[in-house]
Amino acid sequence: MEIINRRARYDYFIEDEIEAGLVLTGTEIKSLRKGSADLKDTYVRIKNEEAYIINMYIARYEEGNIFNHDERRERKLLLHKKEIRKLKELSDRDGYTLIPIRCYLKKNLIKISIGVCRGKKNYDKREAIKEKDLKRLEK
Repeated sequence: MEIINRRARYDYFIEDEIEAGLVLTGTEIKSLRKGSADLKDTYVRIKNEEAYIINMYIARYEEGNIFNHDERRERKLLLHKKEIRKLKELSDRDGYTLIPIRCYLKKNLIKISIGVCRGKKNYDKREAIKEKDLKRLEK
């Protein structure tokens, strides 16, 4: 099970990556193991010395009955205080943001790879598409 945010590499230059755990309920974990999630339009916000992932979609679990979860709720990230301070310092720079790059399973735990990203301009995106097409034609 691995969910990748494909738009992240297209829309941003990824300067640094950090791995974080995720606080989830039982039905969210079952739904994630099935691969029913999406990282599109997701970002990380730091408030009150804690990191939260905002707007991450995890589909409802069909057999979850009354214990089902809200699909787009804020979820807390598990990071050390030192890592949170570092991420806050990096994201406070002008033009930088924290974007989840991929969500994966590691030793039965759900992990998220967070990137410190700088936004691309339109001409950067066109250049990336051009390089990708040239690489494909060379094969």
